Amino acid sequence: MAMPASASLKALLAHVVRGGVVALDALLPPSCLTCEAEVEAQGSVCAACFGTLSFVSAPCCFRCGVPLPFAGAGTLGEGGELCPGCAARLPAYAQARAALRYDDGAKKLVLPFKHLDRTELAAPLARHMARAGAALLARADLLAPVPLHWRRLLARRYNQSALLAARLARGAGLPHVPDLLRRLKPTPPLGERNAADRAAAVAGAFAVPRRHLARLAGKRVLLVDDVLTSGATTEECARTLLAAGAAAVDVLAAARVPDPRLQRSFG
Repeated sequence: MAMPASASLKALLAHVVRGGVVALDALLPPSCLTCEAEVEAQGSVCAACFGTLSFVSAPCCFRCGVPLPFAGAGTLGEGGELCPGCAARLPAYAQARAALRYDDGAKKLVLPFKHLDRTELAAPLARHMARAGAALLARADLLAPVPLHWRRLLARRYNQSALLAARLARGAGLPHVPDLLRRLKPTPPLGERNAADRAAAVAGAFAVPRRHLARLAGKRVLLVDDVLTSGATTEECARTLLAAGAAAVDVLAAARVPDPRLQRSFG
């Protein structure tokens, strides 16, 4: 039986693309995303750089996903172990997960992506995130990024969380709503502030545009961020989405900053 014309055209285009990739690789051999070492395929890291990446795995807090020093270090709660922070007060979001510990290895991917226009790094980061957040993606109705304030977006020219959310949504076949949340006011860096100051700094910083309220109602949202630090920003985003009618909110980040209090307590 003859192949339909459309299928023949697709096969021809695929063959041309593969040939172009082979020719390009011959002229410009693929190099590691974080160093100049030669690799087998474009968009990958070499073995040495891959060895510096620390993936977040069990044990971690069932709710916020922060790495725990060892199994049993947390408090047993509904669903699994909870870190001291979540045991004292559960976050507004249902669960948060991250692909990488935010250490020197992860910074070689995250910082150029975030600050140096290395937007091609969205693809490998999203692949790691899809594995870490497979359960969250499976139950999500739609994805949305943590938004930037318009002044920061103008200076940076792109929202790195939106690039990650778009990649994840495409891979999972889910809707991506890049403007589901608006950041109403700029917020200062939160890293050195205590919990109360962090919460105060982001209070009222986000809103759901009226045009998205019907689409949001009753939906489970997967909120996407690049680096999860204290959790104050994602907490306020989750509260805003829930107040606007979302059924539940989960959080998925490229990297997670370990809680230094846990390291001190059990170090």
